[in-house]
Amino acid sequence: MEKKLSILYIGQTPTFSSLMGAQSDIDFIVRSNLQAAEIYLKTGQKPDAILSEHFLSGGNGIDFHDKLRKDVNYNEVAFILLSHEFKEELIKKALDKKIDDFFVLPFQPEKIDGLISRIKFLSEYHKKFPVKPVETAAPSEFTMPLSKRIFDVVVAGSALLILSPLLLVVIIAIMLESKGKPYYTSKRFGRSQIFDFYKLRSMRTGADAELKKLAKEKNQYIKEQKSDEIDFTSPCPGCQKLPNGQRCSPLLHIGDQSICEDWYNHQKREIAKGKPAFTKISNDPRVTRVGKFIRNTSIDELPQLFNVLKGDMSIVGNRPLPIYEVEHLLNNPQKQTDQSTSNSENGNTSGMIDMAARCLAPAGITGLWQVELRGKGGDMSEEERKHLDNEYADHFVGNKYSFFYDLGLVLRTFKALFQKDSV
Repeated sequence: MEKKLSILYIGQTPTFSSLMGAQSDIDFIVRSNLQAAEIYLKTGQKPDAILSEHFLSGGNGIDFHDKLRKDVNYNEVAFILLSHEFKEELIKKALDKKIDDFFVLPFQPEKIDGLISRIKFLSEYHKKFPVKPVETAAPSEFTMPLSKRIFDVVVAGSALLILSPLLLVVIIAIMLESKGKPYYTSKRFGRSQIFDFYKLRSMRTGADAELKKLAKEKNQYIKEQKSDEIDFTSPCPGCQKLPNGQRCSPLLHIGDQSICEDWYNHQKREIAKGKPAFTKISNDPRVTRVGKFIRNTSIDELPQLFNVLKGDMSIVGNRPLPIYEVEHLLNNPQKQTDQSTSNSENGNTSGMIDMAARCLAPAGITGLWQVELRGKGGDMSEEERKHLDNEYADHFVGNKYSFFYDLGLVLRTFKALFQKDSV
């Protein structure tokens, strides 16, 4: 007699338990939480597969998978993650963790046979090819070139001594024009670290609260206005080409709505294309009169010399990004050009590629992007900015760093210091 497929289900979805429990060709074991599942496994039980919901009492399915994979006794057990919502970031995380598969609940009765076949395949596969610990290469560590660090300290220290009278005058002017502190700090992302970023205040107090509204109306990187909501009512173009009752991809159940998976992913990509990664407000109404002057002359950047002395930043580098811009670059697909579409099979379709490349360089007060932007009168596309950030970062791959290249960018910055538009 053939041994039944043993499946451990960790979760609390009664309809799914009933559907799976009714299958005569499997041994379906149910545990409602992680603690109960761990107790069951500690008795020496070894199921062929584990189906775990992600959100559970006492933890989550991904962390439980990580813990399970540390025990060689379970390197032949298939692991499938279940969720009640289709979330791209959760799927990406599950795939990064080498989880075998991902399914969305509730599960339709007609799909149960397909699920069981999938579990059988994964179980047999792991018996032939047990899971091995994933060996990850240690990330290459960034070491600031000694010549660059000496240059930073000498320039920042000397500039602060020479410009301290000017700083004092500007601080007094800011305080006389508008209430509040003459400076502000914000959290910025440099090279793999978050730090307090210093700047002279060029806007009226409370300006941050207005950013969300202005970003929708006046962000210079917005190309066209698009809806940011998934349309569950519009028919899937792919399914319309097929006979009635057939679908081009699995049906996703999100809340009380249903949508074809391919059509859902297409809409998500289109929404991401309409959301710019960067925010720069054209003719920002929040800027004060003093603020406009110190922006156009870059005097508002002078407190960042303290960031340089602390080691948070360098004189030359890539502009440190606000946290919300970093999150957007990491979580949203990058719009591809015709030339780069062929790279999609290699995974070069996400903003994470841009972030990984630009982070090879330190955060800087000025850099290639700022110099080129000034030369173009303040007009530059989002794609151009990403390209220039990555171009500068290339100088930190291998031994390509050049002190004289940095010096040239500093001289170009001084040349274009006074401009019509702030950068």
